[in-house]
Amino acid sequence: MKDGKSESNSLSRSPSGLSGIDSPLRDQVALVTGGSRGIGLAIARRLGELGARVAICGRRAEALAAATDRLRKENIEAVSIPADLTLSADIKNLVERTQRTLGPIEILVNNAGVGVFGSALQLTETDWDMVLDTNLKAVFLLCRSVGAEMKRRRKGDIINISSLAGKNAIPGGAIYCASKWGLQGLSYCLAEELREDGIRVSVICPGSVATEFSPHAGKAESKMLQPDDVAHAVAALLTQSSGSFISEVLLRPTRKP
Repeated sequence: MKDGKSESNSLSRSPSGLSGIDSPLRDQVALVTGGSRGIGLAIARRLGELGARVAICGRRAEALAAATDRLRKENIEAVSIPADLTLSADIKNLVERTQRTLGPIEILVNNAGVGVFGSALQLTETDWDMVLDTNLKAVFLLCRSVGAEMKRRRKGDIINISSLAGKNAIPGGAIYCASKWGLQGLSYCLAEELREDGIRVSVICPGSVATEFSPHAGKAESKMLQPDDVAHAVAALLTQSSGSFISEVLLRPTRKP
């Protein structure tokens, strides 16, 4: 996809014949970062099922193409845009191409994240930069870029996928926890700044989710949260009455894994 024309030709149409009740997000444009697998792909699928036109991004073009193909086969209108969210130029390109291809972004789901775990005294400055640039700085830059257009249109939803690690200290998780605690603070401040402009900012904090994100030694995946559980929470936030918003969701498995 090198230009707007090729991107437009890659889109598939949303299911026809759905009522407004069945598709409450009909024709809304959603950007989901880290959307090629796991939680991000589950969120993109759920938003598409609710009628949204979805853009997903990730670092690996091949994985993105496979994910987009899966969404299209489910009659979801989707486009994929490779992006390295540690690069501000890639973020700028991601937003511009999404808006050029699909239209103004009305839903932003900041899901992309990385983690490096180990003793805080042994982790490196490079580790710190990679995690903070991806988990926190990229969210700031995306919210700033997308939020400007949302503010002009006086509507929009921003959902940041954090973690219970943003509420609790974890041995070996100093850098990851720092990024998620920072994300909590950023989300709450943005919510206060933007609510009068009709923009809702929410944060979801899942516990352990059965994905490839990190090893879960000793944990039973059947007892862990599933990507669809997080996608369900995102859908609940977006379909909340327009006169209110849920600012925070703490999501835990019913049984401890």
